[in-house]
Amino acid sequence: MKKLTLLCVCFLFGALVYAQEDPYIKENDTTKLEEVILIGQRKLSNYRQEKTLSSIDDYLEKSNRITMIKRGNYAWEPTMNNMASQRLVVTIDGMQIFGACTDTMDPITSYVDVSNLDKVSVDSGQEGTENGHCVGGGIDLKMPSSKFYGTGLKTSVDLGYETNGNYRSAGLDLEYTGNKFYINADGIFRKSDNYDAGGHNEVLYSQFQKYNLSLQGGYKLSENHVLDANIIYDKATDVGYPALPMDVSLAEALITSLTHTYINDSTRIKSWESKLYFNTITHIMDDSKRPDVPIRMDMPGWSDTYGFYTKATLKENKHSLLINLNGFYNRSLAEMTMYPNDSNQPAMFMYTWPDIRTLYTGIYVKDAFALSEDKTISASARFGYHNNTIAEEVGLESLQIFYPDLTDSKTRFLMSFSTDYQIKKDNYDATFGVGYGERAPSVSEGYGFFLYNSFDNFDYIGNPNLENEKALEVNAATNFYLNRFKIGLETSYFYLMDYIIGDIDSDLSAMTIGANGVKIYNSLSNAKIFDVYLNSEYKLSDAFSVNGTIGYNYGKGSNDEYLPFIKPFSYLAEINYSRNLFNAALQLSGNGNQTNYSNFYGENETASFAILNLNLGNIFYLKENKLVLKYGIENILDTNYSTYADWNNISQQGRNFYINASFVIN
Repeated sequence: MKKLTLLCVCFLFGALVYAQEDPYIKENDTTKLEEVILIGQRKLSNYRQEKTLSSIDDYLEKSNRITMIKRGNYAWEPTMNNMASQRLVVTIDGMQIFGACTDTMDPITSYVDVSNLDKVSVDSGQEGTENGHCVGGGIDLKMPSSKFYGTGLKTSVDLGYETNGNYRSAGLDLEYTGNKFYINADGIFRKSDNYDAGGHNEVLYSQFQKYNLSLQGGYKLSENHVLDANIIYDKATDVGYPALPMDVSLAEALITSLTHTYINDSTRIKSWESKLYFNTITHIMDDSKRPDVPIRMDMPGWSDTYGFYTKATLKENKHSLLINLNGFYNRSLAEMTMYPNDSNQPAMFMYTWPDIRTLYTGIYVKDAFALSEDKTISASARFGYHNNTIAEEVGLESLQIFYPDLTDSKTRFLMSFSTDYQIKKDNYDATFGVGYGERAPSVSEGYGFFLYNSFDNFDYIGNPNLENEKALEVNAATNFYLNRFKIGLETSYFYLMDYIIGDIDSDLSAMTIGANGVKIYNSLSNAKIFDVYLNSEYKLSDAFSVNGTIGYNYGKGSNDEYLPFIKPFSYLAEINYSRNLFNAALQLSGNGNQTNYSNFYGENETASFAILNLNLGNIFYLKENKLVLKYGIENILDTNYSTYADWNNISQQGRNFYINASFVIN
């Protein structure tokens, strides 16, 4: 393992692939993800999609700054800049949507699929505040824009199979486009049995089944005005979470929106987009398939969100202005019912989220001023009104046990600012930015009631009196281009104030059998998070290129404890071969030994690892149609490993052979 690590580091210093456009994937494939816009506005195309039916989770992990927390084989939780989802703003086409699980088993990314989306925007720190307040960054899962091609009916069919877990996937896309009207319908189905870790060790309760259906239509009212409607229905059943004590029998979402778009290049207002939306989520945890549990539990949760936004882009002389006014109303409710093994004892019931109603409205403004053809300075600001109300009287009374003076409503005012300077030359580009941001506590942090965290084995209680979490941020990135060679550096530093995290209360007794005790959400005076990545690419020829990246991350709180889920030294090295009808890539990736871990937050040392992957692709033209094959081997050496982000050290997949076939009918 150490030799592999040394080989990788010596091989090259690294960079995330500065991907080329994929000649194998076009917009009418089931995989519609055209790009991920990373920090520095670099693009990641489908060329890095080893499988046409890759999940959103796999796709997001291609970014340097994003790591997925894995509790099983499904619904991974995205983190950015070493900050978990409560410190990010994750939206679907600008729409706010909130999970219904108190254990974060249903991140927003789990309720869409690649068939729903066109691209993913990833913005670090305060650059991610266009759609809401955050301290870590923003992820916007963007749906396709209006299509009026006048090309008639198009169809694509996708099939995939993987040997590890007997994983099956299938997708179908139907699209009709006219000059004034279009409609697109697609569906995708995924099913997996338990997967095997390295060494053919079966990981129990890692199965899942999911299907996703979407319908999108649009009508051109006039040359400049378009009306679009979108519906997404996503349902997952029989989802196992091997790293947790409970599984999920149902995770279901309905996401709807109606959008009006105005576009006119000849006026001062270049575009104006307004959207009304509604989404509802039902999430049911249960342990009915687990043997010998101390006490049976059902834990359903619900989340409903109504919202809007209206945003306009304006250009005047050297100014490019973006204004976004948005708002939402969310209802989050979760329950827990415990059934004693003794049938003579009554079931016990409580609210874990006591019907929290959140009302938010805010405005975002960004101005980019062109100092010259190659220099731009930008400034942005967001101001917001945020109110929480406890609608369930029983839940309010439960929290008043710990906070006697608690009222049923709390109002906060939030703000964020950022500015950056960009320069682009023929042989280099550079960006430098600073920012300040705030966020309100999440529903769990503010109002959770005896939420069990299996990572550190504590019950958690929310704290409605928490201050807004605040962050000061400095970031920089630069790239140099020397003929066929490119090298880049990107780094950021966050100084977080009133950093929200659990604190042990020795006076309270745990409700969960076997738990170590109770933690109440509290605030550290400050915490510091730093990351740096060195990227490189060298094109050996028009067909061959080598790429790689190395990264270092660090995080510590004012209590002198390392922060949890801080990425250790990491690396990736890849050699690519690409021609018109064939491509291949050999990839080595891994992490170093996690030495800066915190027992205080339930972490332990994670060993270093390295995995080797091989992926290949072919394209075959059949008259006007085409067949695309993508196939390969993941974890070729069948390494048994877990990463720092694998909940309770759950082992990742061992060797896996896969093949994806896409048939596109024009």
